[in-house]
Amino acid sequence: MTGFDAEKLYALLPAIHRIRDAEQGGPLKALLAVVAEQVAVLEEDLEQSYDDLFIETCADWVTPYIGDLIGYRPVHGVAEAVSSPRAEVANTIAYRRRKGTAAMLEQLARDVTGWPARVVEYFELLGTTQYMNHLRPHNRATPDLRHWEPLERLDTAFDTLAHSIDVRSIARAGGRFNIPNIGIFLWRLKAQALTEAEPSRVDARRYRFNPLGIDAPLFTRPETEAVITHLAEPINVPEPISRRVLDAYLERYYGPGLSLLISVDGTPLEADEVRVCNLSDAGAGAWAHQPSDRVAIDPVLGRIAFPEDQDGDVRVSFHHGFSADIGGGEYERAAAFATALPGQVLLRVPDDRPTIQAALDDLPAAGGIVEITDNRRYGETLSIAVGAGASVELRAANGRRPVVLLGDTLAITGDADAAVTLDGLVLADAGIRVPDTPGNGLRALTLRHCTLVPGQSLAVDATPAVPGGISLEVLIADVGVAMQDCILGALRIHEGASVTGRRSILDAHQPTHVVLAGPGVGAGAGAADDPAGGDLTLFDCTVVGKVFAGALPLVSDSILMAALDPAGDAWPAPVRALRRQQGCLRFSFVPISAIGPRRFRCQPDLEIARLIELRENEIGAPLDAAARATIRHRVVQRMLPAFTTLRYGRPGYAQLLLSAPAEIRQGAEDEAEMGVFRSLYQPQRASNLAVRLEEYLRFGLEAGVFYAT
Repeated sequence: MTGFDAEKLYALLPAIHRIRDAEQGGPLKALLAVVAEQVAVLEEDLEQSYDDLFIETCADWVTPYIGDLIGYRPVHGVAEAVSSPRAEVANTIAYRRRKGTAAMLEQLARDVTGWPARVVEYFELLGTTQYMNHLRPHNRATPDLRHWEPLERLDTAFDTLAHSIDVRSIARAGGRFNIPNIGIFLWRLKAQALTEAEPSRVDARRYRFNPLGIDAPLFTRPETEAVITHLAEPINVPEPISRRVLDAYLERYYGPGLSLLISVDGTPLEADEVRVCNLSDAGAGAWAHQPSDRVAIDPVLGRIAFPEDQDGDVRVSFHHGFSADIGGGEYERAAAFATALPGQVLLRVPDDRPTIQAALDDLPAAGGIVEITDNRRYGETLSIAVGAGASVELRAANGRRPVVLLGDTLAITGDADAAVTLDGLVLADAGIRVPDTPGNGLRALTLRHCTLVPGQSLAVDATPAVPGGISLEVLIADVGVAMQDCILGALRIHEGASVTGRRSILDAHQPTHVVLAGPGVGAGAGAADDPAGGDLTLFDCTVVGKVFAGALPLVSDSILMAALDPAGDAWPAPVRALRRQQGCLRFSFVPISAIGPRRFRCQPDLEIARLIELRENEIGAPLDAAARATIRHRVVQRMLPAFTTLRYGRPGYAQLLLSAPAEIRQGAEDEAEMGVFRSLYQPQRASNLAVRLEEYLRFGLEAGVFYAT
């Protein structure tokens, strides 16, 4: 009875009753309105009950019940495809109909991990004696050395060569080539885009893609697979581009909207105007294979060489690899942008003003916003001065990542209650200073999605020019520094100021260098009279270097990788706080000798206590001091964070190795990894895949998971 309402019900009454009801003020009509309202509720409930029979239209609370009917097992909602179980429950029947097929397993791996995936059936790659009624011409015992691509793909996810049998378990021992073995390759690094960026200029003919002037590999921009039955190819995953691959498939990688592009004065170079070369160093500052007719590209080193001198504006679009959206980039950041308040203005660079400093100088006393709208390299010496109670935001536009090459330290000053925000910038060659000048009453300094290059600037191989170099100095009290999704070098903070970091990296290059202390403290071995820095609060941070803070109010789900200089260090501990009674360290890796507030479920303390308790339960008596010291020594020697690399500019920067202790990789409060990449929930993604493989892998098959990046 769809569309049931009071008017329709009232119209069914005889006219005489309606006339008399109207004469009495309509009590009957009011009664029918109440009846109609309740009937409408019943009608809506009946319609929803029908909708609840189908996963596409059911209410959210019904989803787990439908899932239970078909035996659906929920997983961690860390990937977009499984953040709500509705889609996965809907796909369960389709998954089961294709159970065990390579295409289905590949789709499943992508869905539950959120990472690009490739499935390999290793029985196809076994070198076997041929059966004459079922010949396999591609299955040769030895490779054809005249074909480069199979050799290029050897021992990767795209290997096509025949191999001898490997009887080790693929799940436990890493064996691959056997009849029941299925390999699942996952790419954890993302291909981060940089569009129409200004490359680093070496001379009139030579450039580097990376604006910081380092050699860095170019990554593939993954193409979306068109059909569900398609197995991933190299073009579908974010992996580094090799020279041979780019040369053979230039049309698929080079061009507008593809993995890389070069333009001069706004005109893109066509594919037939470029060639792929090995532009490695040839001694005396020269590069090998300098071109004579076309523009040369080296995707492994990220280098460009023109055949003639270039006077025009050279721009590059390319992709580089990194684990997460931190440190600035073309990812979405607009949600945190400030809006200009009454009396403030928004000035865009270079649209409204040609330089950043010119825009900063033209802001009114009430403050305002300076927004950089391109991906150029800006070589400027900047200073920011803010009026009383005003705020200034210097930011990159959404979808932009400019690089500011500072000619000198960026000085930030302000009158009482002034505030400054930097967002989306990469600052190199110098750091930021809040100086102790008369009248400087700056109240707040906020850094969001910024990179203050650790070591200030980088050599060609990404080694820091100033190991342990200072990225931020705060020389006055009562300043609150807030960092979110940032990468910084060392900090020197006045004891009366404070620092709060979220999802950030503080990198002094070596664990023996000082990453946080008071002003004037050197980078290396500590002195007995070194002053303490300000209060330090950390959430999901990775810190490399020694810390001496006034207090540690809260350190949560973080890694503090610090050590005393073995050549001699006057500090009593690599991590310490003056006020030990204030604060808490929780679910973090902290050196065992750290002097600070109480610790809660921190490593290696937690593992030491667990092993001592286990041993005491085994022998039924307390351990003596020597036995406790032995356990402590073994745990401390074993449990150290291990990273793919701690060299900023490399794709695997600050990424925990899979060989790192499980207590660190799964030691955060929610059993994710400690440190800056906790929010990626990588252990949960791996757990999701293990749960689904147990359900969907066909009987007799065994799967192994391999991380390509």
